[in-house]
Amino acid sequence: MGLFDKFKTIFQKEPEKVTKYEEGLEKTRKEFISQLSNLSNKYKFINDDYFEELENILIMADIGVNTVMNFVDKLKLRVKSEKITDSKMLKDVIIDELFIMYVGNDVINSKINYNTNGPTVVLFIGVNGVGKTTTIGKIASKLKSDGKKVLLVAADTFRAGAIEQIEEWSERVGVRVITKNVKDPSSVVYDGLDIAKKENYDVVLIDTAGRLQNKVNLMNELAKINKVIKTHIEDAPHETLLVIDATTGQNGIAQAKSFKEITNITGIVLTKLDGTAKGGIVLAIKEEVGIPVKFVGLGEKVEDLEPFDIEKYIYGLFKDL
Repeated sequence: MGLFDKFKTIFQKEPEKVTKYEEGLEKTRKEFISQLSNLSNKYKFINDDYFEELENILIMADIGVNTVMNFVDKLKLRVKSEKITDSKMLKDVIIDELFIMYVGNDVINSKINYNTNGPTVVLFIGVNGVGKTTTIGKIASKLKSDGKKVLLVAADTFRAGAIEQIEEWSERVGVRVITKNVKDPSSVVYDGLDIAKKENYDVVLIDTAGRLQNKVNLMNELAKINKVIKTHIEDAPHETLLVIDATTGQNGIAQAKSFKEITNITGIVLTKLDGTAKGGIVLAIKEEVGIPVKFVGLGEKVEDLEPFDIEKYIYGLFKDL
């Protein structure tokens, strides 16, 4: 029994566990699965033309050219070593290999790295328009539901309307937000963490400016924010999450590479995964940037931001195959 068969056995018994992944990946699944099925029907036996068309299908799913080339090379080796000739038999192997490619030799952890001694500090970064502030609001809601005392810090002092937006989320979710009428985001972070320690908050979620055009300015700003954070809590931030809009495809991967050059990133939040037919970006980001996806947006509702689960993702992607 292959890995995917095991997932199917588990999730078909408990369908409620994967409903959001099934619904959120519907666009990608319809596009991707129909093409893979057509490929198997077109080629009964595996040959070079089959692999060439498979490459195109995977690239169109936004898995990324480099990732696809490496993946297909591994697939060819497995086909040769296991003497696989029937294209229909290869479908299960493709799914297994995609799962293996994401996991590799790593222990994949999509959970927040909580501080055991004082507030947990989570820093959010990303360009404007990716849904960063909305993501913070949704995560705040999730954490509050889990019984955490959550504080928001409005350190995006650059974008017009940013403070108003995070204030709206604080009211909607019912958590406190720290704002300050200053241009220096580090000053807001300082005040926020001071309050978090004095008033025993469990988690602090920090919004930051989303500009990437001038890397030097952004790098200096993030370095200053990180320095201020460490003056309050030595081993913080405990997470630095990069928020990426899944619908931007390869541009999102380029953003991840750029941000990785200027600061330490512990995880990715992929928003609007339900709004794209190119959900393969999940696999591409891990392979090309080496950073795990920690949350995925599978809908517009507050509860539709889900901790990433590779098994549910693979099942949601291939359940109709």
